[in-house]
Amino acid sequence: MHPLLDNPFFVLELPASSTSIEAERQARKLLSMLELSLPRAQTYATPRGPRARTPEGVRAALQILLDPVKRLPFEPWAEAASLFVVVDDPAAPACSAKDAGVDPRGMTWWQR
Repeated sequence: MHPLLDNPFFVLELPASSTSIEAERQARKLLSMLELSLPRAQTYATPRGPRARTPEGVRAALQILLDPVKRLPFEPWAEAASLFVVVDDPAAPACSAKDAGVDPRGMTWWQR
């Protein structure tokens, strides 16, 4: 799995701080929505744009998030991506340093 495209936190739409119980609950919810072919469940957001969500992808993401060792490499990417907001409006103002991944300590997301 690619840490930016197939990150299990993105697939399940969960923060990096989520618990295994939250992951199981969200996976069940998404699988039910996919079974009903609800449009909201068909895609998920990534820093590189929307991706298609499949039942197999949801199950694979859940298995990764339930295993602490497999989950670990994906957490920093999910935390870093949560600092950025994708804006589709071309008229939107440019991002400030605060919006560009600089935390109050003056560190950028890749220095943590």
